[in-house]
Amino acid sequence: MRTIRHATLLAALCLSPAAIAAPPEPAAPAEPGWVLAQLARPAPTRTGFVEVRGSALLRTPLRIEGEYRRPDGDTLVRVVNAPYAETTTIRAGEAEIARVGKSPRRFPLSRAPELAGLQASFGALLAGDRAALERHYRVAADGTRAQWTLTLTPTDAALAAKVASIVLRGRADELRCIETTAVARGRKPAEVQRTLLAGAARDARGVTDAPALAALCRGVARG
Repeated sequence: MRTIRHATLLAALCLSPAAIAAPPEPAAPAEPGWVLAQLARPAPTRTGFVEVRGSALLRTPLRIEGEYRRPDGDTLVRVVNAPYAETTTIRAGEAEIARVGKSPRRFPLSRAPELAGLQASFGALLAGDRAALERHYRVAADGTRAQWTLTLTPTDAALAAKVASIVLRGRADELRCIETTAVARGRKPAEVQRTLLAGAARDARGVTDAPALAALCRGVARG
């Protein structure tokens, strides 16, 4: 699941709480170029998140809360506050995972080529560079500018062996949720990790039911 976690980290850092003004034509189709223009963000950025991980090994989904940060153009940070404390930092071709009371674990991204590909491709996402993004993914958009999805399907062999798809869901210029689906293994269903961001993360406060969290990710309001 480490590749899935870092895929979500990199994608989530496209979000800025103070986003560009909403587009004037919310009913217009959400084309890939338009969505990428909304997601492009200069550093620094930060946003809270609620992450829900499903697994055949867990009786109930694991809920994780924290914050994503991009302090500068070369640094990506994921801070977990609950149910444990952990900070993951990607910088200068190296990943570091730190927990309170333990020595940080570091490893070069060259040891995990799929993570190096993720870093490069999501750098392109942050820059709104569709051509660079399409070196690693097939890119497709659906919906309208009021409520859209951007689906990234890996074409890089190392990443495609672990990640089936990354679906970004948003409204206007706000990225609200990321669904990362792992490649299915054998007869087990594919594991899906959902990360709610911005307004969706605020809406998820106090929500523990997995179907309700999935509905929030997909843009369905709480009843």
